[in-house]
Amino acid sequence: MKPHFEIRSTPSLKEHQHMRDRSSSFIVKTYLFVYDLMQFCGHSWIFTNMIIRYMSFGRDSLADTFYSIGLVMRLCQLLSILEILHILIGIDKSRLFPRFLQITERIIVLFVVINSQEEVQGKYIVCVLFFLWNLLDVVRYTYNMLARMDIHYLPLTWLNFSLCILLYPLSVLAKAFTICVSLPYFESFGTYSIKLPFPFAFSVYFPYVLKMYLLVLFTGMCFIIRNLFSERKAHLETGNSKKKRN
Repeated sequence: MKPHFEIRSTPSLKEHQHMRDRSSSFIVKTYLFVYDLMQFCGHSWIFTNMIIRYMSFGRDSLADTFYSIGLVMRLCQLLSILEILHILIGIDKSRLFPRFLQITERIIVLFVVINSQEEVQGKYIVCVLFFLWNLLDVVRYTYNMLARMDIHYLPLTWLNFSLCILLYPLSVLAKAFTICVSLPYFESFGTYSIKLPFPFAFSVYFPYVLKMYLLVLFTGMCFIIRNLFSERKAHLETGNSKKKRN
């Protein structure tokens, strides 16, 4: 009786490369899903907290919105800076410049304007601004999490890209109003205003900087809204084609 030898073929170089690509793709998708999940949990907590506080205390809850949720809000916005890095290293296919504008707008208004002026933190406009931000982000990160798992629910896709077009201009108006409300306090306290000594004889009056930034804010809004319309068209067309194939 002849011994039986089993011959096993070794994986080729292409198969090894394919396995590595699948493994790295899975790791990237898992990481992005965890990131979206963390952001979803943070913004959902803020959004739920704001609604419960308003239902419990009415308009009195608006004045101390920043004190109750400001820490989590700052953490979520700092974490969002990673989204710029995701695009730069190529694991997120979103367009860089529109996302960069949206993130920097929030960082500047939250940390430079609101966080630095305690008098502004108690204004009702801060509550309105946070409500708009978190409503947008709860929907966006829900959509992103499902997309990481290749789940494309057409009504959610429509809601995500349509809600952005509707609410983003309102959030820009709220940002602009917040900056306008803060101007008297920056003028009174001289926060961030700098006067350089001789021989430079140069000074930076921060309220003027904020007024110039308002122009940047509205110019960027026009660019971002145009980008949102193109994204909405592309994603809805993709979703409809996938639905037809299924």
